[in-house]
Amino acid sequence: MRAIRGATTVSENTDKAIREVVTELLDELENRNQLQPTEIISVTFSVTRDLDAIFPAAIARTRPDWDNVAMLDVQQMHVEGSLECCIRLLVHAYLPTSAPIHHIYLRNAASLRPDWSLPQSLQASQPAVRSKV
Repeated sequence: MRAIRGATTVSENTDKAIREVVTELLDELENRNQLQPTEIISVTFSVTRDLDAIFPAAIARTRPDWDNVAMLDVQQMHVEGSLECCIRLLVHAYLPTSAPIHHIYLRNAASLRPDWSLPQSLQASQPAVRSKV
């Protein structure tokens, strides 16, 4: 089992705008990771408190073969000064350990994790950072 992260931002809190960016995010997730919905175990979507026009999971469920994926929508913890109008996801999927993982950060969310702009397998060759926790 592998985990894939991703995020995007939306210009306005409307059903149409959120559908557009969630569809774009999921298309990139599937295409860049060569991921089939049947390989997905679960997806957790989080949205910032300024987004409430539609649930991202409701959008995902309309996609072919996504209706059997376990999905959950939650509100992202608010931190003063953090990125607004942001939709994040965490996907758990069955993928070979040899397959590179492409974390998908689009639009203004690309600034959240510039270190994950490369496939995870390439990052493994970089020195590990030790946690102080």
